[in-house]
Amino acid sequence: MANGLIIAAPSSGSGKTLITMGLLGALKKRGISVASAKTGPDYIDASFHALATNISATNLDPWAMSPNQLRARAATAAGQNDLLIIEGVMGLFDGAVSGNGSTADLAAALDLPVVLVVDVGSMAQSIAAMVHGFSTLRSDINVVGVILNRVASERHEAMLKAALEGLDIGYLGALGRDNDLAIPSRHLGLTLPEDFDAAQKVAAAAIERVETRLNLDQLSDLASPIDKNAQSKCLPPLGQKIAIAKDQAFAFIYPHLLADWRGAGAQLSFFSPLADEAPSPEAGAIFLPGGYPELHGKVLANASVFRSGMKDAADAGKLIYGECGGYMVLGQSITDKSGETNSMLGLLPHSTSIDKPRRQLGYRQLTHNSPLPFPQKLCGHEFHYSTQHGTIGETLFAAKDAQGTELPPMGCVIGNVMGSYAHIIDQRADD
Repeated sequence: MANGLIIAAPSSGSGKTLITMGLLGALKKRGISVASAKTGPDYIDASFHALATNISATNLDPWAMSPNQLRARAATAAGQNDLLIIEGVMGLFDGAVSGNGSTADLAAALDLPVVLVVDVGSMAQSIAAMVHGFSTLRSDINVVGVILNRVASERHEAMLKAALEGLDIGYLGALGRDNDLAIPSRHLGLTLPEDFDAAQKVAAAAIERVETRLNLDQLSDLASPIDKNAQSKCLPPLGQKIAIAKDQAFAFIYPHLLADWRGAGAQLSFFSPLADEAPSPEAGAIFLPGGYPELHGKVLANASVFRSGMKDAADAGKLIYGECGGYMVLGQSITDKSGETNSMLGLLPHSTSIDKPRRQLGYRQLTHNSPLPFPQKLCGHEFHYSTQHGTIGETLFAAKDAQGTELPPMGCVIGNVMGSYAHIIDQRADD
């Protein structure tokens, strides 16, 4: 039976992703088979886990998934491995605007212990009050260990460690301030590993630091068993044979959706629009996921094989579905940050621009009546800086935010071509 452990923090930017990546790689070098997951809807942080494991990290979202669904998906993510390490999101108790969906909610649903990563760059003895508060605020959360990050010196670490001695929480070690552990960011978060030349070097450095400075034996002993008995509802596939765009422009794909579709017997194939590849002509459905098409507008505009293959699929009546960046590419054009406009597929009537970025961010409760072969009630999220222009006509989703406040309808449907800015996470628990 696999064990599990959650890596959390008091706030964003504390170093959860780097330490999770380092732990995965260091434990794997010890011969421990590891898998990983990311709390919430984040695609990018999860992609760094694979640098250490070569296994895609799944997403466990306590806002979008019921407790039973979370337990089932955690068990699937753990598989036959010895240990599942789950990276938290934001601060331990931070969630959606509705107040739920935090890493703490996930820990409670899975009944798994929490290790707290604390950025101590500007902290001394007050570390004790912070860790005590985080460990006692909720009685259903079990904070079992602490890792210090960005320690200034050995003397600084000794001071912090002494302050923590009165707490019944395992001290797992400390990492110092380190320029070798820097990951650049851009408008949707951390830069994707495949767009970051030094990604492998940073991963290797994180693994080496964790291996030499943290107590991995103690950390492994703190993990608890994962419930293997829960059963999940799978999100139905778009078709029996699905062609999926996958490259730097179309990088945001949830592994749990692919696992659901494969589990339902669907055959999946992948193609790269940036390499001017067309979807498989055998596919009955095509999925254009989110990503960064605005960074590759000229390449996509000149991808003649991709464009003609998509037009042929639309003319043949195949289901074509796009999310966020994929939805942008289904439209008439994309105007990038510099103001340059490039033509897109023209299968839907809207255009998009990111030359005057305006952030749209949040969970979405979605309802649809369309050819999309998903349940009528869905959970998703929206995160983009682009703006949609033009008359849409028939919309794809009726939408509410996490609190249930009505939002303008989202997306567009024309025949069997459809899409929206929403990334679908799962079916709603009440469906």
